[in-house]
Amino acid sequence: MFRRRTRIQVKSPEQIELMRVAGRLVGETLALVAAAVKPGVSTLDLDRIAEDNIRGGGGIPSFIGVPGPITPFPATLCTSVNEEIVHCIPRADKVLREGDVVSIDCGAIVAGWHGDAAVTVAVGEIAPDVSSLLDVTEESLWRGMAACKVGGHLGDIGHAVESYVRSQGRYGIVEGYGGHGIGTEMHMEPFIPNVGRKGGGMLLVSGMVFAVEPMVNLGKPHTEEMEDGWTVVTADRSPSAHFEHTVAITADGPQVLTALDGWRERIAELA
Repeated sequence: MFRRRTRIQVKSPEQIELMRVAGRLVGETLALVAAAVKPGVSTLDLDRIAEDNIRGGGGIPSFIGVPGPITPFPATLCTSVNEEIVHCIPRADKVLREGDVVSIDCGAIVAGWHGDAAVTVAVGEIAPDVSSLLDVTEESLWRGMAACKVGGHLGDIGHAVESYVRSQGRYGIVEGYGGHGIGTEMHMEPFIPNVGRKGGGMLLVSGMVFAVEPMVNLGKPHTEEMEDGWTVVTADRSPSAHFEHTVAITADGPQVLTALDGWRERIAELA
């Protein structure tokens, strides 16, 4: 979310460990919020759970106050439902219903370091094609993170995401929005698109930390920005899915800083 330009930052192993603290808080918060998703819950209810957990864990919500085209972002989470892709502001009157899907995007700062992750959650039973969309999008995230290797190239990440999604059916991969560098600021260079050419772009080196975040639509890839200046929706109003993790490039392979369990095995399997 919220693309911002700055220089590329390379972290020491000690700084990556500090980022892991922020990442774990984000991962724990997302797990807590995802468990609260059910019909009748508002997206503002979810936001309050997230803010309480982040502040109770010694962190600061990353998203609150981020400058926007009209107003600063006012909430802890982005909660984007169904055709909403990213950046939707939580509201008391946005109540989840059976069959919805909701993207929950969360960021936190601990001791000056950021973590950023997102998950799309089903509200009760959802349509089979939408369930497949979620599975494909989440798997493409893992493929993209597995490409975050020392000696690789930036284009390898988008290529991994794109090639997997294309292999699974006629999905729309959102362009113009994507991942980003992260560290002492939430959004840093480089921008990481979810399409790419293998071997293209800058060389990846140990100490780079990225937020990789595929956004995939059940319909066409085209998007539309709403009047609030934040919410991005699918132009054809088809459902969308969004998954994200913060991943560090290290000599020992990709380190998924916002995942709680099982990430080492998952990365090893893909490698």
